[in-house]
This record gives sequence, C-alpha cells and structure tokens, in this order.
Amino acid sequence: MSWILDVDDLPDLARGAALLGTGGGGDPTIGMLLVRAAIEQHGPVTILDPSEVPDDALVIPTAQMGAPTVVLERIPAGPEPLGALRRLEAHLGRTATATMPIECGGINSMIPLLVGATGGLPVVDADGMGRAFPELQMETFSVYGVPGSPLAISDENGHGVIIETGTDNEKMEWLARGVTIRLGGVAYIAEYAMSGRQVRETAVPRTLSLALAVGRAIRVAREAHRDPIDALAEALGTTIYTHLRELFDGKVVDVERRTVDGFARGRATVQGTDGSALELRFQNENLVARRDGQLVAVVPDLICVLDAETAEPITTERLRFGQRVRVIGISTPDLMRTPEALAVFGPSCFGLDEPFVPVEDLHEHVRPAAPAVG
Repeated sequence: MSWILDVDDLPDLARGAALLGTGGGGDPTIGMLLVRAAIEQHGPVTILDPSEVPDDALVIPTAQMGAPTVVLERIPAGPEPLGALRRLEAHLGRTATATMPIECGGINSMIPLLVGATGGLPVVDADGMGRAFPELQMETFSVYGVPGSPLAISDENGHGVIIETGTDNEKMEWLARGVTIRLGGVAYIAEYAMSGRQVRETAVPRTLSLALAVGRAIRVAREAHRDPIDALAEALGTTIYTHLRELFDGKVVDVERRTVDGFARGRATVQGTDGSALELRFQNENLVARRDGQLVAVVPDLICVLDAETAEPITTERLRFGQRVRVIGISTPDLMRTPEALAVFGPSCFGLDEPFVPVEDLHEHVRPAAPAVG
C-alpha cells in the first residue's frame, strides 16, 4: 500500500538508512536536509509499494556516485539528480512513471526522494542492494537480468554523458567511475531503467519502509531508556532481515582510510576491555569483521558500527580514534545469498579469501531477533 513521506519522517529514515548503509553509501544527513527543503517547497513524496507499480511502467532509479569522503566536501545544491533522470528520459524518448533507489543505505536512500519531490514523481519502496555496495554492477537488478545501461551521468554544472555498454554492467561501472573521478569525485546518475514487472522480479522489496522502521526503533528505544539493539532485533524480526548478532563492544583504537580510484578504502580496529580486538575492512562499506583473526561477519551480510551510548550509526568516513562503539551483524535477505548473487557481490568480488558464511552461523554468542511486541 502506498504511503506519504513528509518531513517528520526524515530523521528516522536517515538514521535507518545510515544503519543499512553498513558504514557507506554517503552520509544520509546531507540528503535528509536536501529532501526536507524540497518537500517544504514542493510538497510530500508518495511512496509506492512494488505491488502497485503497473507492469508496463517505466521506473528509473537515481543515485549519487562517488567516494563518501568527497561528498562531505561537495554537497549538492539539489537539482543535480533530477538532471540525470531528465538526460536519460531524453535519451530513451520516454517519461519515467516513478523513480527508485539503487541502494537503501546512506545518502542514496535520499537521492530518489529528492528527485521525487523536485520532479513530482512517486518513489518505489524497493531497491537493488538491500544495503549499500560500492560498485554499480553490485545490484540485484543486475543479478536477475536487468541491464544497467544506458546510464546517464551529470554534475552540478550540467555536464554529463550517456554510457552504453549493453548487458555488460561491470564495464558500465568502470566507465562511469572514470567519468565521476573526472567530474571531481562525485556525480549523479540514472540507470537500470526497468518495467514495473522487472521491479517485482529483481528488487529487494520495501526497504524504504525498513529504513524508516529501524530508524524509529532506535529513537523510541533511546527515549524509553531501553537497549536500542534489543529494539532493532524486534524490528527486524518481522522483516526479511531475520537475524541480528552483536559482534563486539569496545573503543576505536586505529583507523586507516584513503580515497583511491573513487572509493574510500581502509581498515579500523576496535579494542575490547578484555584485550580482544575486532578488525574491520571497508571499501566505502564495511566488508568483513574479524575478531582476533576469526571471521565473525562478511559481505553481503550487513556489518554496522553504532555509537555505544546512542546507537547512532557511524559511517566509515566518520570513524575516529577514541569512539566507543558496538558492532552488529545483520543477515541479508535470501535473494542476496543465492549463488548468482554471491558471484556479483560476495566476498570474492572484493578480493576477500573467506567464503560467504551467514552471520547467524558464524557468531556463537547470539542475540536472536525477537518477535515484535504488541
């Protein structure tokens, strides 16, 4: 069922999007402020359930592309993503029925809402990652047969190109990454144009609703002086993200971070009071967590770093020495764990030696997702 997103929903949505971004996807707070201004000027955004999108509708996902560290320095003015969508519409000779996120995590949960508000378009409650990933071919859309190109890419000056690579989505990523670097490290894209039927066949459903629900769960638990991670487990227990595991509790003692080839790459170490240590490796997003050298979570499952007191998610570009944190793992939906999906965004795609093992099977000291209360 469709619903209306208004400004009062945005803080909870941004918090949930930061969690689902698994440390990456860009800071959603920037996007939240842009969407707030757009809604105040143009009115609220209609969110469509995937079941409500007509089979023959044209859905064009929109997003920001680039290193999260650069986004902090080059904040968009607002109209840039709509420009990418209009460029692709002109190339296709068709008008979009709706837009949709390519990823539900980070700032890219917000970019389609900005397009929806400024362009008067509804936004489909689904996405192609169920989290955030660093590369454009790492989409359930791509896994299940939707070509990413033609892709339109634009910047704040109106510069842009159309990239055509047929069904080769890896080549599309490579070319788009090069253009983004030459546009200053951040740009705006419209890609994976598809029908309503393809949305239902390939997208992770209701992830905007999920982001809103988990962001609200953290806030409400905090206000009620409950453990927010207990509240998160309850909120996730009624979704396709079934399992939550608390992986570690400690202090950030080391962060290594560089912007390389358009990505924020690095490592972080969290030390526990008992002398144990958790190492995180990231490429925009957290990819793997090892406790004292032993694997406790790995991509595509979600690895999220939370402030120890507030449970606010911490992105990789904001990790700092001395932060007290709790690290959790969350299971991804089944359609992201198939052999076809793992061939596109499993551990080997990031140069990791470990095979994928579900987070619920890796971590012995479990915090099972509790059934929803009430």
